[in-house]
Order: sequence, then structure tokens, then C-alpha cells
Amino acid sequence: MGEQTTVKFPQEVIDEYAALGVDLPGLFSAGHLGERMDVRIVEAAADRVVGTMPVEGNTQPYGLLHGGASAVLAETLGSIGSMLHGGPSKLAVGVDLNCTHHRGARSGLVTGVATPVHRGRSTATYEIAITDEEGKRVCTARLTCLLRDVTPDGSAG
Repeated sequence: MGEQTTVKFPQEVIDEYAALGVDLPGLFSAGHLGERMDVRIVEAAADRVVGTMPVEGNTQPYGLLHGGASAVLAETLGSIGSMLHGGPSKLAVGVDLNCTHHRGARSGLVTGVATPVHRGRSTATYEIAITDEEGKRVCTARLTCLLRDVTPDGSAG
């Protein structure tokens, strides 16, 4: 598992967070679990988040991509989209995740693309399509996040 790659945030998003004293690209990662599973965020904006994950190291006993690994990729991508939609004054907290597994993957990289289904003031819902290297859909997931106000100390209000 390598180092986390640089996330490609839109410049206006970087500027918005920088105005608040936050180095968003320097701060952001997929978290410890995402790093352990080698999740790589390729593109990140409120209207589209793209990430990859290797199948190798994330399989179940039969050698297929583990459904839980697909769920980790999906929740990571949908949470990033929700966070970016909510902006720096909101904290995105997942409240519902469902995944439908369509086919197995035994090798290579899977790619997840999260797109918004609903972006409101208090919730955001994203559909995440995960495909194999041939473009065949491996999993379809949907994540809903609650958008909570951030208090002055940085916690959720």
C-alpha cells in the first residue's frame, strides 16, 4: 500500500477552505481504513467524486472483492461529496448505506464514481457506481449523510 495520492479539488473549493485557514488538499485523506485498503481519491467535487481501490488485499475467502470493501469505497466517496456539498460549516455523518453487488472482481482496480441524488440543507444522498477495469458494474451503492453544523471548537453541533 502506497502513499495517498493528491486529491484533485476544484480551485474554488480550495480557495473557500483556504479563506478559513484550512489547507484542504493537505488535510484530506481517506482515513486509516481507506489507507489500509489503498483507496485513492482521484477527483473530488460536490457533483462528482472518483476513487479507486485494488481488488488484491481486499478479497473474501473465495478470492472475490469483499462486499465490505466495496462498502468502504462507496461510503468514502459519498462522504467526500457530502462534505464538499455541506461546505466548511457542516460535518457530513453517514446515516444510511446500502449496496447491491452485481458481479465479482478477482483482480485489478475497481473505480467508484459518486454522484448526487439529493443535496439539501440537512442531508445529502449520493449514488456510487463501482466498476471493474472493463467498465462492468460490480456494485451500486447509495449513501445518505446528515449534515450537522460545526461548532466553534470543530465538533458537530
